[in-house]
Amino acid sequence: MAMKMDLNSIIDQMETGEQDSALTALQSYNQEMNHCFTFNKEDEQDRKVLGELVLGFLHRDLQPSCHLACLETVRILSRDPLCLDPFTSRSAMSTLARFAGIAVSSPGGAHNQGEEGQAEGEEGERGEAAEECNEGGKEASPPSENADQEVITEALKSICNLLLHNQTGQVVAADLQLIKGVAERLKQCHDPIWNHEVRFFDLRLTFLLTALRVDVRAQLVQELHGVSLLGNQLEATLGLCWPDTLETARAGFEGVPPEELPPLSRQPTERAMEILKILFNITFDTNRRKVDEGDAAEYRHVGAILRHCLLSQAEGEERNEEFHSHTVNLLGNLPLPCLDVLLVPKVQQGSIEYMGVNMDAVNMLLEFMESKLDQGLKLKETLLPSLNLLTESARIHRETRKFLRSKVLPPLRDVKTKPEVGNALRNKLVRIMTHIDTDVKDCGAEFLFVLCKENVSRFIKYTGYGNAAGLLAARGLLRGARDSGIYSEDEESETEEYKEAKAHINPVTGVVEENQPDPMEGMTEEQKEIEAMKLVSMFERLSRNNLIQPMQLGMDGTMREIAPEDLHKMAHNPLFQQEQLDNSDSEPEA
Repeated sequence: MAMKMDLNSIIDQMETGEQDSALTALQSYNQEMNHCFTFNKEDEQDRKVLGELVLGFLHRDLQPSCHLACLETVRILSRDPLCLDPFTSRSAMSTLARFAGIAVSSPGGAHNQGEEGQAEGEEGERGEAAEECNEGGKEASPPSENADQEVITEALKSICNLLLHNQTGQVVAADLQLIKGVAERLKQCHDPIWNHEVRFFDLRLTFLLTALRVDVRAQLVQELHGVSLLGNQLEATLGLCWPDTLETARAGFEGVPPEELPPLSRQPTERAMEILKILFNITFDTNRRKVDEGDAAEYRHVGAILRHCLLSQAEGEERNEEFHSHTVNLLGNLPLPCLDVLLVPKVQQGSIEYMGVNMDAVNMLLEFMESKLDQGLKLKETLLPSLNLLTESARIHRETRKFLRSKVLPPLRDVKTKPEVGNALRNKLVRIMTHIDTDVKDCGAEFLFVLCKENVSRFIKYTGYGNAAGLLAARGLLRGARDSGIYSEDEESETEEYKEAKAHINPVTGVVEENQPDPMEGMTEEQKEIEAMKLVSMFERLSRNNLIQPMQLGMDGTMREIAPEDLHKMAHNPLFQQEQLDNSDSEPEA
């Protein structure tokens, strides 16, 4: 009840129209509510009234401190999704955009006035209330000329809140072309005039616009050259220079190995992560389409910067992990042929070299992937981006594949431990091949399959037939044929330990097992047949109750369902000849 009284008191002081009274009231309200993110429903109408009054003050030529207090109030009120109506009109959003310095002047004054008149007419009583509050005050000068960056920041925060909570606000923001205004300021990435807060919320606003509006996303890419614009922004944020083509270094630290660089401080890291998220939004479909030569050059430029991000460290373990996660996510969006930038830098002292190629970035990706695997949390969201990236890199770059294979699938010596048992990276990856999440399972299997050059026998050798069966069945490779794939014909090397044990390895489990007693020892052929028919009958019963779906292996290597009538015949007629199925081209082999 006290809050209700305070809000009514603030409204009363605002309605006087006196600047000093309004300023005092708003500052008191803002201080009390600054950390409030939940609101009483009974005060909903009063908050809307306060919002209208504040907008009216923003139209007047007042002291900067009063404008700042008004914008702080808008920021607080815009946290409430139920009270956004006063702020989502075209007029209100235009006002906030002008204070944020991102308003775009529409060509043709008469046309613009017509649009504004229509917007004000649609607002009805709400628009009239704002006009009444504006009486007696001169029209405000364009706030974009105001150098007070606190005002700009508060306006940007308010617009971000509106986009986050309200679809109408998203539509109006797109219609007002706010992305153009933000892009103009983003071009000033080397201008020291703008502080961290303005730069950060420019980027946050761009992220929200590109995440929520497909049309804005396309506009940023095509009309505003977003990939190049944000690539330059990321380069400036990280303070990079280019010692050689597609080779980056931190300015002032040329020649210093990445692991010896000081960690990135909090503010540039936060801005860099926003840029990475925006670039992810506008490139999410890039790796699935062809790009021309000019676009490929842009993506390689970005890829070189991402390589630097991958090898850099940020202050704080959590922030560093988040920074690398966004980097990996974006790398996965780049066109596959452009991933060669990861291997471009020359081998230097301290670099990881393989076949004469610098593998620092690939090794970092592998370590990042293993760390996500060890964490075991939300594997679909955390593990798959890096695992998919490594899979595709290995598929198209021979050196990358051979390096990864040397790390993940070294020559096999231990033939007595199951592939899924142990703490080696191979063991961890084989374990996820039977993960409950199909995407995780398939991605893990695909990575190992590519490292085996999509060779079925080699794949089974490292994983065991039981673990490999899912991928082989999905690809129609259960009969052992080799899948398509362009790989070098290097010979398979086998250790002496593997050669000696090869004949005794159980292909299903992938290890040498102790001889087990024969459960059918001492049984006559008739007894064996009876046991077999019992098993078929159990399959039929489970199938009839929809607990399992019996399958059969087709001539093409794929699995097919066994028809219920065929299963019934097998269960009740021992003389049923399954060969009848084989004689038909349309039916698979049992």
